[in-house]
Amino acid sequence: MSKLFERIAADLDRVESAPDEVLSDAVRHRGSCGWLDTADAMPEWTGDDRADRELVKPICGTCPVWRECLESEFRTHGYALGGVWGPLPENERRAVLLLWSERRDGTSGAGGLR
Repeated sequence: MSKLFERIAADLDRVESAPDEVLSDAVRHRGSCGWLDTADAMPEWTGDDRADRELVKPICGTCPVWRECLESEFRTHGYALGGVWGPLPENERRAVLLLWSERRDGTSGAGGLR
């Protein structure tokens, strides 16, 4: 799993220099979940993280702006992640978050989070 987390964190380098507004606009206007929401086709959330992750896998798996979405999530929420993002549960997103943080400022652990 660690290699997968490292690959995801490295992939976010592509959007590192994007301003926050650009990231949120990309997600809002081009994100798969946004289109489902405007088409009133969002899945019915169960409230169970595992079940809800299964519901979003096909949505996030084909999303053209997943990098912008995860980058925005990390910048906005840091270690206090919330909700469901793609197929990764919170603990795995936190593992990616720590690697992302280390790539950004060379720190180890959560101390370098924005």
